[in-house]
Amino acid sequence: MDDGILDEAYQRLHRTGPEFAGWLSNHGPMAVEALVRHGHGPRVHRWLDDYLRRLDELPRGLRPIDDWRAALGDPKRAGDWLAHFDRELRERPWREVLGDWWPRLLPGIAAGATHGVIRVGHAVRVLRTDGENPQRLAELGQALGYWAARWQPVPGAGPLIGRSDVPAALEAVPRIPAQTGGIRNRLGRLTDVPEWPAAVTALRPPADPAGAERTLTELVHRTALDYLRFGHGNPVMLVHAVTAPTAVLRTLPALDPALWAPSVAAAWSATAAVTSVYAPPTPAPTPAVAAGEPAEVFARAARHGDEHVVKLADAVLEAHAATGDARVLAAAGYAGQLI
Repeated sequence: MDDGILDEAYQRLHRTGPEFAGWLSNHGPMAVEALVRHGHGPRVHRWLDDYLRRLDELPRGLRPIDDWRAALGDPKRAGDWLAHFDRELRERPWREVLGDWWPRLLPGIAAGATHGVIRVGHAVRVLRTDGENPQRLAELGQALGYWAARWQPVPGAGPLIGRSDVPAALEAVPRIPAQTGGIRNRLGRLTDVPEWPAAVTALRPPADPAGAERTLTELVHRTALDYLRFGHGNPVMLVHAVTAPTAVLRTLPALDPALWAPSVAAAWSATAAVTSVYAPPTPAPTPAVAAGEPAEVFARAARHGDEHVVKLADAVLEAHAATGDARVLAAAGYAGQLI
């Protein structure tokens, strides 16, 4: 990976806020990390030249975060949260900060349409695999701050108490009847769906940390295949049914194993919620999409240029590496057709 290009990109992006145009998520740090990781660093700065025109300035803080529980989920405190984590990560090791805050943030995994946890997953992958420096620590701080500012629970989520495996649990996810409006409004309708309370806890809980990793790997694998069935319903938002559990899976190795089981439960709740509020009730015929070799799959996504296509390609390449199932690679091409 070309570390220099990524660190330069982070420096450019860290002058911008985590959201723009209302509450659209800034995908820049996630997309450039994926591009650089898969050998497309030369595209990054030209891609950023265009993307940065959309973004807002870094939000200003109001006052220090003293009562963190009261400040969770308050987007007006975004600047305060960014400053809070910037300070924490200057003063303490990043794994220690992540270990303290992961269980506090995890119940609010729906934050920013799951982009809080997704951005954290990308940041942790860099720190774990490529080492730390000020730019990468700053990126983790901005990711955690965004998650905290937009912290939002999935209605009805809690510990897993079901007996279903991943395919059966996904098949049983009910759909909200009126799939209209933004994600916050849609999530609020889940409580009106009689089948939802059972569905959101239906997955069989993992028996041990190894089981947690297997469950998340299968969840990413199956949601990538489901994108081929349901992605036409909302091509952009259904990407997050794949990328949210991918982010959690990437973060597990940096966490205490005691946090792995609740991480699976939260990842499942996010995927189930996105599926319920965006996936159509009836699958489409299998699209005619050539998968190809992993490197070419990602190269096509990079040429496409849309941040969601790039991030989905990044996720399905990991799913393919973990499972050997080449079918998942077609999901990235399908997203490129739809978006």
